[in-house]
Amino acid sequence: MGPDQHAQLDGFGLVLPFPIRIAAMLVAGFWGWAINLHYLEKANIDVPALVRYPSRTSSAQRSHHVAAYRLATFFTIPLVIWLIVFWIATHRVPELVERLDYIPQSVFIILLLILIWPFNRLSRSGRIRFLLTLKRVAIGGLAETQDGKFGDILLADALTSYARVLGDLYVTFCMFFTEGLAATSKPNRACGKDFVVPIILAVPSAIRLRQCLTEYIRAHKTVSRREPNKANQHLANALKYSTAFPVIWLAAKLRNYNPLDFHGYSEITIMRLLFIASFINSGYCFWWDVVKDWDLTLFSPNAVIVIIHLALRFSWLWRVLPGLSWLPETESGLFILMFLEVARRWMWVFFRAEAEWIRNTHGPGPDDVLLGEFNHKFDAD
Repeated sequence: MGPDQHAQLDGFGLVLPFPIRIAAMLVAGFWGWAINLHYLEKANIDVPALVRYPSRTSSAQRSHHVAAYRLATFFTIPLVIWLIVFWIATHRVPELVERLDYIPQSVFIILLLILIWPFNRLSRSGRIRFLLTLKRVAIGGLAETQDGKFGDILLADALTSYARVLGDLYVTFCMFFTEGLAATSKPNRACGKDFVVPIILAVPSAIRLRQCLTEYIRAHKTVSRREPNKANQHLANALKYSTAFPVIWLAAKLRNYNPLDFHGYSEITIMRLLFIASFINSGYCFWWDVVKDWDLTLFSPNAVIVIIHLALRFSWLWRVLPGLSWLPETESGLFILMFLEVARRWMWVFFRAEAEWIRNTHGPGPDDVLLGEFNHKFDAD
């Protein structure tokens, strides 16, 4: 390691090492899903039915949210144990923090084993369903409505919120296997090749883009010629996800600015282009979330939630707000921003599932863009 590598580690990195932070974000997703299931059930919204998950056939069986809570708890236990062991072994000494990076890095293996181990009876059917859905979604696949299409959409949209987490997951392993670096060193997000992380960031949006195009093709075959907008709106949804690509590309180029790449365009010009692209992406996504995904209006009774959602969608603007510029500039700030994005997705699921439930039980609205068969009624089982 370089002579100044230890000095780059701040107190936050010594207490909460980089791999543990990423693992915590992954585990938080399972806690969020359990909370979604729990409170939507209290609101008489049957999420398992929406995603075509088999209903409980006996009162002796645990409810879906209880099983989800148990799985999230079993993910959390090794995470906490590994962190405590790391604290005891390193005593926050920079040299030991970097030398013993295999302790926090190994937690990913434990979490993976809990998820895929075939002899683990804990939430077995749920884990299998999750892995099969992830396998289909990972290449942009989309099930038919009766086979759980809504679940595919929820998972793929969740991946867009986890794009930065997935990028950092790659960075932890890249640093771990790179000579002169440690997984617990200050994150080097240009590890390996500087284009790898931007590609990872773009993959979730590409997945949803392909799903939207699939929806367009299916809808185009089923809707009448007098109602072309019902199919065309899927193209508008695809366009929404495509607006993420210029943001990712410009941000990557700005991070590794080279005048030769832009034929003499200044760094300030690229920054302005990034601002415009980010504004278009955030504005489009915010409007679509509220009006299309949630079936709300911008001035609905849920205005408080809408305002919070607006602030989180435009969180990239915090770098220019007095007193908040540290958020995107420090590892602790980035951790907060990633957590807030996961929390925003958790909040999004509540309203998205409610809207889908209403569409299925009361019929689709005129602007329904996510149902493959517009007059389809789902089987309650």
